Amino acid sequence: MTSKMLMAGFTAVVLLQACKREHAKEEETSRFLAIRPLVLDTSYEKPYVAQVRSLRNIEIRAQEKGFLEEMPVDEGRTVKAGQLLFRIMPKVYEAELQKAEAEVRMAEIELENTQSLVTKRIVSKNEQAMAQAKLDGARAEAAQARLHLSFTEIRAPFDGVLDRIPKKLGSLIEEGELLSTLSDNRRVFAYYNVSEPEYLDYRSKTPNGSGQKVTLLLANNTRFPHKGEVETIEGEFDHETGNIAFRAVFPNPDGLLRNGETGKVLMTVPYTQAMVIPQKATYEIQDKTYVFVIDEANKVHARLITVTGRMPDLFVVGSGLSVNDKILLEGVQKVKDDDVIKFELKDTRQVLASLRLKAE
Repeated sequence: MTSKMLMAGFTAVVLLQACKREHAKEEETSRFLAIRPLVLDTSYEKPYVAQVRSLRNIEIRAQEKGFLEEMPVDEGRTVKAGQLLFRIMPKVYEAELQKAEAEVRMAEIELENTQSLVTKRIVSKNEQAMAQAKLDGARAEAAQARLHLSFTEIRAPFDGVLDRIPKKLGSLIEEGELLSTLSDNRRVFAYYNVSEPEYLDYRSKTPNGSGQKVTLLLANNTRFPHKGEVETIEGEFDHETGNIAFRAVFPNPDGLLRNGETGKVLMTVPYTQAMVIPQKATYEIQDKTYVFVIDEANKVHARLITVTGRMPDLFVVGSGLSVNDKILLEGVQKVKDDDVIKFELKDTRQVLASLRLKAE
């Protein structure tokens, strides 16, 4: 009997200690962190999906029909202005030019003879005028033949990079057929779309609409080493999307950027005297954003707020909070209206410093 009593007493002590530990653990886990909203001047880089276009990008097309006889450059090569790119078999056009030049010489001789006869008053001046007109026509035919012959040599109109060449040597080329494209990549344009509210904010800070420095984030998430700047804004909004296109220009001395490349333009968006809170202190219900505000009795109350700006890890609050409010930072999914909680009020700047975006 005594041993049973001792065992029961020992069990009671163990249970009591376990209950105390569980109660202490419960108290520890139910202690929340809270902060106050912070008003500061800050900025962040907002990404916009961009399409890269060369300064000049043109199609190289054949201007005459014939067989592709020569192709002294390869795909992807850098070429100089005036450099020969393609030669279409010129024999037919050379023969036409020789024939036209012979017609010119015959017309010149005929004009000289007619002038001599006019001097001797054997023929009238009308005969001389007709001989002159014949010579002019022959010269025009020769000039046209010379032009057609020049079209058999296709040269680069400017320095650039040659794209893919679909035709091979010996191929029959039709007039107007695409041979390749040529890109001038010394500078490139990045086109990206901006919403109407963002456009209005931008113009309020940049009245002339251009000059703001921007960064290009490449497809592999590395930053292009050269800064660009906003150069122009299109004339009207897209009525379907409500966006307007911006164009930024970037120097490209190393030729890294090519026509058709994609990336993201990073624009610095400044905020003056913005009230910010961490995103994790909020929750959403039916596209509306709420926080839990802690009152003087340590009760939590859900409050609707408006968000006027979004930054990595932070929201810019337009209305619904004041700098004196205490809001729940963590555990918003663990409490409900009118719950009494224990909390520790943290310094907001220290909390923001631990986030990806540092407060300024």
